[in-house]
Amino acid sequence: MDQPLLIHLVPLDHEALTTLLANIAEAFPTQPYLVLTPDQHEAPNLIPYTPTSPYPSTFTLTAADFLAANQQLALHPAQAILQLGAGADSLSPAALAALAHPVLTGAADLTLPCYDLPPNAGLVNSAILFPLIRALIGTPSRFPLALDLALTPRALARLAATAARTAPDTILWPPIECAAAAFTVTEVSVGHRALPAPSNQDLTEILTLILTSLFTEIELRAPYWQRARTAPISVQGNPGASALPNPDINPMVESFRLAYTNLQEIWSLVLPAQSLLGLKRLSVTPATSFLLPDSLWARIIYDFLLAFRLRTINRGHLLGALTPLYLAWVASHLLQTSHGTPPETHIEATAKAFEVDKPYLVARWRWPDRFTP
Repeated sequence: MDQPLLIHLVPLDHEALTTLLANIAEAFPTQPYLVLTPDQHEAPNLIPYTPTSPYPSTFTLTAADFLAANQQLALHPAQAILQLGAGADSLSPAALAALAHPVLTGAADLTLPCYDLPPNAGLVNSAILFPLIRALIGTPSRFPLALDLALTPRALARLAATAARTAPDTILWPPIECAAAAFTVTEVSVGHRALPAPSNQDLTEILTLILTSLFTEIELRAPYWQRARTAPISVQGNPGASALPNPDINPMVESFRLAYTNLQEIWSLVLPAQSLLGLKRLSVTPATSFLLPDSLWARIIYDFLLAFRLRTINRGHLLGALTPLYLAWVASHLLQTSHGTPPETHIEATAKAFEVDKPYLVARWRWPDRFTP
């Protein structure tokens, strides 16, 4: 008999777990599977387990999740592992099957989902995570910090080995880990997915948490991403997604303008004169035409990444100073989409700007003394 698919769940309430179990049964009518859950629930193919570490996060998988899944894999050998995060009951049976299929058939070591989200959802991913990882790593990962993924046992073992060296709440980056190991990474469209809200709603703290992890990972993987890479594929997002009608961007614009007045000292330590001039122009641009150029945004993120590496200033203060610049990108993005640009079209343009400017990052990374802000 074939080894089963091991489906590893995070804690879910009774209703969500019941819905998800029904969707799993419909998704895999002939595929043997076992469902591992920390919740007490009676159902066929269900195995309760006790987590060795608390679950500190709801908005992404963490080191604790990969360690727990790998520990259960040792007890229940499997052909592949499907890890599902909070809110996975919103995934359709077809989405669950599509996510597992490439790993079950041996076509990939890691399968990541491409979600269809509203135009005002997942914007940290769209503005920074996706374009930065795509430009540097070259993996087809529209949502590199996905809540759900499918892995081979060897891919899970690699992630668990990394997780064992970190704190339980550490954010890991499966596409970067697998790409660095020369594992095959693929992506499938899974349609709608409800995103759980982070327990902490403070934007600066969320950005700091995520970007500290990502920038640290990029620093560790510098020998890998500095090598020449082939151009990655285009995104799989829904190019026809509707935009928000008349989005209220004024609070974001005002936050950026206030920061332009108050954060000049920090920004001048991080950003070159040309970028500061672009921000000066943007600070006096009316909200009705508030457009942050994609090339400027890519350069801003690269310069903040470099400052993070060089410890130009305290890292907490550095990433805090990025928040109003991120809000400027969001305001610009929402304005463009409200004027008829499909959201994914602008996100793709953002990603291409990161790709075009990658030589700047490589040059400054290798020879920082040749450049001055």
